[in-house]
Amino acid sequence: MTTPRHDHPLNIKIGREELVIRQRYEVVSICNDIVIAIWFIVGSMLFFSESTTFAATWLFLIGSVQMMIRPGIRLVRRVHLQKIGTQTSHETAMDF
Repeated sequence: MTTPRHDHPLNIKIGREELVIRQRYEVVSICNDIVIAIWFIVGSMLFFSESTTFAATWLFLIGSVQMMIRPGIRLVRRVHLQKIGTQTSHETAMDF
């Protein structure tokens, strides 16, 4: 037995300003993630030699600390959107 499908288009109305703000914060978040990846990749390569283990450890520490920036970006974006008076009810946990 199959259930009938009722696919209806989903319309979400957001203002142009909100869209621009969201896109800018998304770009900042993506750049942050790329830099974190660079720290960890270079740190991993430096672990191949005992003479560079100290530098590798520092790169891992820097990458770990930088991982705390992502929640900060999300928080600042949320505050920014609330300042301009947008509704944030359509945000998801998957937002960058």
